[in-house]
Amino acid sequence: QLQLVESGGGLVQPGGSLRLSCAASGFTLDYYAIGWFRQAPGKEREGVSCISNSGGTINYADSVKGRFTISRDNAKNTAYLQMNSLKPEDTAVYYCARSLSNFGESWCVPRRDMFGSWGQGTEVTVSS
Repeated sequence: QLQLVESGGGLVQPGGSLRLSCAASGFTLDYYAIGWFRQAPGKEREGVSCISNSGGTINYADSVKGRFTISRDNAKNTAYLQMNSLKPEDTAVYYCARSLSNFGESWCVPRRDMFGSWGQGTEVTVSS
């Protein structure tokens, strides 16, 4: 069964760190770009970061640049999102997804409509 499973969320104080994982099963992750998205209460799901299937192209939303780092380990069929210097406004459910197709080894655009096979999400709460 094709699926993505996120983990690593939790409650953290402002300024703290979390590392999210996105484990793939039922398909080979290295064929696809991977995106991380988040959805805060009452807001639309937004793109946070993405990484091309080769790992050579990475993009971040302006709101997380310099604080978040996306990576992937194709041998483990897993992608990661390291989140540092967390702020209350980072509170959201975080989702990973794979690109709808192989758009090329350098392709990475964190647009919701270009991604699918969404995981169930992992909740991140940043609060003192």
